[in-house]
Amino acid sequence: MELFGYNPPMLLAHAFVIAFGLAVGSFLNVCIYRIPKGRSVIRPGSSCPHCHHPLRPWENVPILSYLFLRGKCSQCGGRISWIYPIVESTTALLFYLLFLKYGFDTPFFINVVFFGMLVGLIFIDLFERLLPNVITLSGLTFGLLMSPLQSGEFFQGTQLFGTYNVIWAHYFDSILGILVGGGFLWLVAELYVRVKKIEGMGFGDIKMMAMVGAFLGWRYAWLTILLGSLLGALVGSIYIYALGKGRRYELPFGSFLGVGAIASTLWGQELLAWYLAQ
Repeated sequence: MELFGYNPPMLLAHAFVIAFGLAVGSFLNVCIYRIPKGRSVIRPGSSCPHCHHPLRPWENVPILSYLFLRGKCSQCGGRISWIYPIVESTTALLFYLLFLKYGFDTPFFINVVFFGMLVGLIFIDLFERLLPNVITLSGLTFGLLMSPLQSGEFFQGTQLFGTYNVIWAHYFDSILGILVGGGFLWLVAELYVRVKKIEGMGFGDIKMMAMVGAFLGWRYAWLTILLGSLLGALVGSIYIYALGKGRRYELPFGSFLGVGAIASTLWGQELLAWYLAQ
């Protein structure tokens, strides 16, 4: 029996990925709120930010609890930020797009971790203008070590030396991605300081792009910088003009780079093919 062209096990797999994304998004909300404050993301458990009422299980269900409580704390009536369901639904959508692209192959599991880190960085930088080392540097290390698993070829090698070639090719691409992603932004930041005599880019952006390069390699690191810069210029110009901000208004460049990295992961091959065909 099939439903909408899918058999029950496949429907269950789709539902699992979405539910898993919602659960991870709920945890990311904790990270986004606590990491900039230097607090543990494990203890204490989730609570109301206004009255510190510990959330009961039924008050901590992604999206559904927010809708059921109508965006208010059940104890003090304090307003619950709309950011919480946005982060949860965004994470679930991104995980589902990864599943559609890779299925349950190794790149799915590696990029689930990558996307979780990116969502955290996007929202932290958006609200705090901060890109924490605990995410960027741990992500750089994880991305480098796991880079061979970005290809399903890792477990398909029929010869020992063929498998070694896959491993070292991916490690080389990852290391080059770190150098290109982080190195290029460092060069731009250094030139900006020397010419303008003011700091135009923080080291958080540099470390974030090194992390992106570790996961995606040098080609998609370049694409991420291009997409992030274009998005930042477009959205930033509109935002500054609409609110009457000055040119020195600090934009969350890390947030734009995060969106660019997501697009590069999901559609990078198609975007590069389109660009090279022009």
